[in-house]
Amino acid sequence: MINASLNIAPASLSDYRELARKKLPKQFFDYIDGGAFNESTARQNVKAFESLLLRQKVLRDVSEIDQGVELLGERLSMPLVLAPVGLAGCFARRGEVQAYRAASQFGIPFCLSTVSICSIEELSREQLASFWFQLYVIRDRQYSIALLKRAEKAGCKNLVFTVDLPVVGERYRDTRNGLGAKSGVIGKLKQGWDLLSHPRWLWDVPLNGKPLVFGNLTDAVPGASTPGDFKYWVDHQFDPSVTWEDLSWIRDNWSGNLIIKGILDGDDAKRAVAVGTDALVVSNHGGRQLDSAPASLSVLPEITRAVNGNCKILFDGGIRSGLDVFKALALGADACLLGRAWAYALAAGGETAISHMLGILQKELRVAMALTGVTQVADVNETALYRPES
Repeated sequence: MINASLNIAPASLSDYRELARKKLPKQFFDYIDGGAFNESTARQNVKAFESLLLRQKVLRDVSEIDQGVELLGERLSMPLVLAPVGLAGCFARRGEVQAYRAASQFGIPFCLSTVSICSIEELSREQLASFWFQLYVIRDRQYSIALLKRAEKAGCKNLVFTVDLPVVGERYRDTRNGLGAKSGVIGKLKQGWDLLSHPRWLWDVPLNGKPLVFGNLTDAVPGASTPGDFKYWVDHQFDPSVTWEDLSWIRDNWSGNLIIKGILDGDDAKRAVAVGTDALVVSNHGGRQLDSAPASLSVLPEITRAVNGNCKILFDGGIRSGLDVFKALALGADACLLGRAWAYALAAGGETAISHMLGILQKELRVAMALTGVTQVADVNETALYRPES
């Protein structure tokens, strides 16, 4: 087990998870780490990769391996995207900016969440590679359109439209920690002690990482001064009445690529293609919405068949190594989204840690490609896997 008080270089994503657990107040670590209900789907996301075995091949020329991919008009150094993660600026000082810098350094995209601490404009001022923007289905259509215009002005070309939040999943850990909820005196004392007992985080984030507000939503909730102040507005903005027929307004107000996130069903994948999506994300929201839903990996082959090459397929859920990235590619993904992985690294050590974590994934993916005899990402397919015996 990693001791966060020692200067030990992490060797894996699980090491970064442990470092994040030690550094963060419990309420914020649990926000990253937790899932919905009893978290069975969140666990299955990780376990699903264990049942897939790689087919080792030898005496192939693997002296030159190219991990680069073309995705939605961009050249990526490897098939990874840093997924939208809410509240990231509460894990480290101006967290989204640090993650954006690390992603740009590696030549992969960073996607900014609607409920980020850092705003669209703050990232734009970095003058790095263009970033992606994520939008929820919210009731205030005019505010959604305003967000789209802000993202377009900042140079965003890819919109990730998250469709699996008509209601918020029941996240027991957040409830137990009182995160974002009104607590009694005892609850507030426990929350306060949780924060005060993590002095390194206290110095980095609350004291030197202000303002801790949802930067993209300050106009919507005037006078709000903490993320908790935004909670009521955000919770009442998720729109359970939206259907596939309502998505035309997105196309009317967004000229860039449209990526629909939250697809777990073959018929839904076909509907996404029919409305003109440029890419979809096979995702169960990291197991944070519907518990007892299937692991994202288990439905990836069905989605691949349903799409039939008519749009790009991105994968999200349970990736903890470069080997996992390889397995998702083998089952049909064009690239993978990382959420918890970069959030753990951010909490553990900011931009430097995220860069190191991406280097770990890059090396692990290279090993997987070399030892399965593959030199191009485009050549990774199911023949590289042993299928589990039925």
